[in-house]
Amino acid sequence: MEPQEFSEFAASRHTTRDFLSTPVPQNLIDEIITDGLTSPSWSNTRPIMVAVAIGEVRDRISAEYSRRGKKAAALLGTKFGKLKLFLGRDAMPTSNPIIPKPYVGELLTRSRKVGFAIYNFLGIDRKDRAARDRHWFRNYEFFGAPVELFIFNHKSLGKYSANDAGLFVMNLMLSAHARGLGTCAQGVLGVYEDIVRAEFDVPEDYEIMYGVALGYPSDSKVNKFAAERYLPSDITAKSVHRQAGE
Repeated sequence: MEPQEFSEFAASRHTTRDFLSTPVPQNLIDEIITDGLTSPSWSNTRPIMVAVAIGEVRDRISAEYSRRGKKAAALLGTKFGKLKLFLGRDAMPTSNPIIPKPYVGELLTRSRKVGFAIYNFLGIDRKDRAARDRHWFRNYEFFGAPVELFIFNHKSLGKYSANDAGLFVMNLMLSAHARGLGTCAQGVLGVYEDIVRAEFDVPEDYEIMYGVALGYPSDSKVNKFAAERYLPSDITAKSVHRQAGE
């Protein structure tokens, strides 16, 4: 493969937010996970675990995420919502407390920018809370994907384990893209680990990170949305030393 071919292929991958119900064969899922495992790993420890939810298991998990997520949203939309959510407990996050925290600085700016962009693309008014909620709640339905991959990482290695999981998922996503499948990384699914554990035997040493929806993309308009690509200069640290000739 020529360098330009890879650049074009990588750039052609976009998040899928609406899937066909067409099943993904188990052998194809295995091939994609196998490709994911070609990623680098800290001392080759592979401190990750994947729970593959399909069929009735997938449906039960989706239903419970939807129930809790919608309940939490309803409570937060009322007076003293956070207190009611805390006291009610049922819809409180059971894992990954970093996810509900607000973005800060340039991260907040970038998050808002892509949020406004996708709502504008779909014709959803910022003040239309009901329409925004309907779009958001599709997360709990895995956007219709027939497969949801729940990514766990080993607690003992901390950020190194999280880094390995990220490398694994990127390879997995590119492998899926090469096979005509779409993916969507879903951080919001990291908040109810107990729902997934009720369906899978995941050792206590592992903690959930997020979910990845997997399936064949539909022709829905939302799948034509492409987030802005940043430039190297947007993330490259500037030298604190003056260069020669400056």
